[in-house]
Amino acid sequence: MNYEISQRAAALSPSLTLAIDAKAKAMKAAGEDVVGFGAGEPDFDTPQFIKDAADKALAAGFTKYTPSSGIPELRQAIADKFKRENGLTYKPSQIIVSCGGKHSCYNTILATCQEGDEVLIPAPYWLSYPEMVKLAGARPVILPTTDRTEFKVTPAQLRAAITPRTRLLIFNSPSNPTGSVYTPDEVKALGDVCVEKNVLIMSDEIYEHLLYDGAVHKSVASFSTAHQEHTIIVHGFAKAWSMTGWRLGFLAAPEPIAKAIDAVQSHSTSNPTSFAQKGALAAITGPMDHLKTWLAEFDKRRRFAHAKLNSIPGISCVNARGAFYLFPNISGTGLKSTDFCAKLLEAEKVAAVPGIAFGADDYLRLSYATSMANLEKGLERIERFCKSLRK
Repeated sequence: MNYEISQRAAALSPSLTLAIDAKAKAMKAAGEDVVGFGAGEPDFDTPQFIKDAADKALAAGFTKYTPSSGIPELRQAIADKFKRENGLTYKPSQIIVSCGGKHSCYNTILATCQEGDEVLIPAPYWLSYPEMVKLAGARPVILPTTDRTEFKVTPAQLRAAITPRTRLLIFNSPSNPTGSVYTPDEVKALGDVCVEKNVLIMSDEIYEHLLYDGAVHKSVASFSTAHQEHTIIVHGFAKAWSMTGWRLGFLAAPEPIAKAIDAVQSHSTSNPTSFAQKGALAAITGPMDHLKTWLAEFDKRRRFAHAKLNSIPGISCVNARGAFYLFPNISGTGLKSTDFCAKLLEAEKVAAVPGIAFGADDYLRLSYATSMANLEKGLERIERFCKSLRK
């Protein structure tokens, strides 16, 4: 049988982060002492009160279909969160609960972009953004940045990239993979350009609560009514509540876009898991006491890893101010990212993600959402590997 694969599917690049994480886990299962820096998930457990709420829902038989865009009380609670934390007013009908933050991103792109549209994506970018754009039939236009500017795109760079075909800017702060955080003034300046040029913004704010060194998160939607009308905020429960496997995301959008996304979701996944939504309701209405402890631990690891990386020959690294990643520059080693990571895994049993997956081949992504013991062991191995390249 000659199976013909669609052009859209054939054009996709598999997720390198998932592939590397899977390979590292397979090596561990085979008894090898592998240190993995690939996974983008907290190493802390989901808070118990959230799990209890899902358990209670299961016990009560809350296991049937719900409205495709989520249960009404969760959509209201998310609208309340945006009002309370971000100063933004949304009706529950403008809130869509999805099967993960990734799902929120994909639905947004699918509902707003079409064949021939251009989507602006600052690089380094989360590796799924360009692939989602391709699936929608649109064209990703990459805006490169480097560590010299803390991986931030400028208003002038944004303005120069906009054409009559530009439909959407994908904006992510705090950033995966770099950990960079735009200041409120920088966010507003980019939003001003999009409002002026009538370009929509998909603002990925899933790392909103993970901030260090006095960094401040301010949503681009919060600066004016016009900014809000041009913005779709995508978010989720994975990072700040360690609910990655629960597959629950959410978004807030202007009413016509929310309606379109609801239609897309109703014909693809239907509703997110019913009892998981009850856990999400507990999360978003409950205490955030766990976050202080998590942030203190992440910050300790961040500072240690940043200092250690900058002591290694051939590596330099700007410090992250958000999320739980560092994005070191490895150009001084003489290797590009794929070769570096492949040889590192073979020689020292350390799994990191090549920067080329994020549009930056002179870098690699290290997640410090792992234990201090793993960080110490893994970074010592990276140092040994880099020193071996100089012999």
